[in-house]
Amino acid sequence: MSQLSEPGVEGMDPQALFALRRRAAERLAGPAAAAAPAAGIADALSVLHALASSPATAPDALALLHELQVNQVELDLQAQELRSTRDELESALRLQSARRDALPVGCLVVDAEGVVLELNETAARLLGLPAGEGPAHPVGQLLGDEDRQRLDAALRRPRAEALDLLLHPGGPAPQRVMASVAPDVEPGHRLLCLVAVAPGR
Repeated sequence: MSQLSEPGVEGMDPQALFALRRRAAERLAGPAAAAAPAAGIADALSVLHALASSPATAPDALALLHELQVNQVELDLQAQELRSTRDELESALRLQSARRDALPVGCLVVDAEGVVLELNETAARLLGLPAGEGPAHPVGQLLGDEDRQRLDAALRRPRAEALDLLLHPGGPAPQRVMASVAPDVEPGHRLLCLVAVAPGR
C-alpha cells in the first residue's frame, strides 16, 4: 500500500520535522487521542470505507486512519508553533517601536524632497507636529530659506553629513538642532536624525 505524503514546512529543518511527527504520534497514543479531531476529507473517508469493507484490507484501513490522524495532529502542532512565533514577533515589534519612540533623538525617514515618510515621537515633538500628522509633511516648511536650501542639497548628495539647523525661525519657540543626513536602506529614501541643542550652546 502506498504511503500518504507527509506535510512539511518549507525551510524547516528535517530533524525538527521528525521531532514534530514523533510528538504527533505520541499525542495520538496518549490521553489526547480521544479528543483528536476526526481526519478530514471526503476522498480519504471513501478510501477508508472501501478498505474497511473487506476483511483482507481492513488492517490497511486502520493503518491509513492512523496515518491521517498523525498528519492532522502534526498540522495542529505546526499551527501552534506558527501562532507562538507570530506572537513573539509581534511582541518584539511592539518593544522595538516603543524603544524607537523613547529615543532622545528625533529619527525620520524622508524622501529625496524632504517629505516625511516615518518618524518617532521625539521627532514629532521637535517638529511641532501633532500625533499622526508627521507623514507627508515636508521638513523644509519648518526651516528658513537658507537652512531649507542647505537641507535640500544634503538630501540630494549620496554621502552622510551633519547640519546645524534652526526649526521654526520667527516662531514663538525656535529650536536649534543638529541634523544628521544619511542614505536609507530603501533606495530614494534618506535617514534624518535631529538632536535638540540647548539654548546658549
